[in-house]
Amino acid sequence: MPKKRRRTLQQSLPSLRRIVTRFWPYIRKERWLLAGSLLALVAEVALRALEPWPLKVVFDWLLGGKRAGHSLTFANAEGVEPAVLLKLCALAIVVIRGLRALADYGNTVGFSLAGSRVLSQVRSEVYRHLQRLSLAFHDRARSGDLILRVMSDTAMLKDVAVTAALPLLANLLIVLSMVGVMFWLNWRLALLALTILPVFWLWTATFTRRIQQTARNQRQRESAMASTAAEAIGAMKLVQALSLEPLFAGSFFKRNQEGQKEDVRGARLTAGLERAVGFLTAVSTALVVWYGARLVLRQELTPGELLVFLTYLRNTFHPVQDFAKYTGRLAKASAAGERVIDLLEQTPAVRDLPGAVPAPAFRGAIRFENVSFAYEPDRRVLEEVEFAVDPGQHVALVGPSGIGKSTLASLLLRLYDPGQGRVLIDGRDIRDYTLASLRAQISVVLQDTLLFAATVRDNIAYGAPSATAADVEAAARLANAHDFIQALPKGYDTVLGERGVTLSGGQRQRLAIARAAVRKAPILLLDEPATGLDEENERAVLDALTRLAQERTTFFITHDLRVAAGADLVIYLERRRVLERGTHLDLLRAGGRYAALYRLQSATLNHVVEKNATATLACRLPANGVDERL
Repeated sequence: MPKKRRRTLQQSLPSLRRIVTRFWPYIRKERWLLAGSLLALVAEVALRALEPWPLKVVFDWLLGGKRAGHSLTFANAEGVEPAVLLKLCALAIVVIRGLRALADYGNTVGFSLAGSRVLSQVRSEVYRHLQRLSLAFHDRARSGDLILRVMSDTAMLKDVAVTAALPLLANLLIVLSMVGVMFWLNWRLALLALTILPVFWLWTATFTRRIQQTARNQRQRESAMASTAAEAIGAMKLVQALSLEPLFAGSFFKRNQEGQKEDVRGARLTAGLERAVGFLTAVSTALVVWYGARLVLRQELTPGELLVFLTYLRNTFHPVQDFAKYTGRLAKASAAGERVIDLLEQTPAVRDLPGAVPAPAFRGAIRFENVSFAYEPDRRVLEEVEFAVDPGQHVALVGPSGIGKSTLASLLLRLYDPGQGRVLIDGRDIRDYTLASLRAQISVVLQDTLLFAATVRDNIAYGAPSATAADVEAAARLANAHDFIQALPKGYDTVLGERGVTLSGGQRQRLAIARAAVRKAPILLLDEPATGLDEENERAVLDALTRLAQERTTFFITHDLRVAAGADLVIYLERRRVLERGTHLDLLRAGGRYAALYRLQSATLNHVVEKNATATLACRLPANGVDERL
């Protein structure tokens, strides 16, 4: 039972130590700024401790008269005129308060600046790490949740790493210094004032645990809301086409309502803690006033000393009240920090192995040796796949949908690693090369073309960041894209909409081909690049692809066996294996599955052509069915 309680408490308390430890290297880079801010903080604490003493002089020396029992005497003050002493005390109050304001300004700005710098570095690390994580991770993750972690959760880390953790240290310093002076003034009064501390810590621990859990639930619900919104916005065309707006709006509203309830619950808990601390502070102050006044009446304490003591008591409980006030915010920041750290602790399944070297210029000889792969442990997509491709060969990968054709391309790019076997380029395992150098020598054109919200020139140049304007234009001409680009409002400087939605499918595909062309890679992967295009666009795209594929080792993933007929090698996949391989004519002569599929496609195509011709003729005939032109 004690073990279970210890585990629950550990999970509930804010994980400040874990967060600060994880990001300490970034905090350490700002050590000089933090040291200066900390020095200003110490000065502010010292000035805060000095602030009430001019009032003591006024009360004890000017209003109450000097007493022999004073615990603090001013040996040189007896010959000073009361008016002069009053002016000096008033000036001291202004000077001390002014210096304290400057010190407070210095440490506040310094900590804030350091926090902003740390936040910027942490956010960059999170984003870079997110890009390094393999597709296996991104297949499972939700984009809205990841965006929330990169933007919102990292922003909250500023409250934990710098603008909360370090001020908490300052508050601790204030409390210790004030308590020390209180014991120096009157240890019995100090003990009486601090009798409520055990009750305070018990109350705070209880409320903090509940606030932390509420904050964690709130962050999870916010993540779910962000994911729902991102999913609907990313597929807005389909959402509107299928009239799914009420469905997604209802889902978002439900999650929003749940989040609101958690938010209200957290606000109630935080407000309850603040009220509790305020009440305990009032109790402590009342005890000090009651007992301190009795000491003053017995002349064991001066009125000025009681005033100083009460000031210190207020300054002692002010950080405590701040802690209660910001517990909810700290709990949210702590929960957000845990989410960021959990993301950073994700290990990429595909990464540069120890000893990986930059890849030399590839010739393009590719070999799959006994390759097996599964997206999930008990569901294999490929089993013992073997084939070899010579440099410059054009290979058509064909077979039923979902059989693993695109997976082969992903394995060649090392978006995934095979569970068994290996992939070789020019006789060497691709895992021996660094990822960047491997992928830099492979160009890709996909069926679902993705363009970015940037200029046409930038979208093409993303294929090779070092490409010149002449290189971009040459690639566009090769892709049959130059003419329609010139017709755009600003030509190559036209800014495209997100995902290239302002262009037609054929135009997007030709820009993707231009992006692949400017890369000048020796290996080319084409995954159904002409699917869904009309006849004119398909002809333009296929013509561009034919020129792009010259003198490159090219993989053409397609369902159209007319395209496969022009390949040097056809690989037919079925039942997770390479079932047939050879030239188009060889496979037709073999009379296997490929030949049967080709005959079926040809028959279907002929039937469609005949049907369209008949329909066209019928449209031209008059009502009596006789063409008068015959």
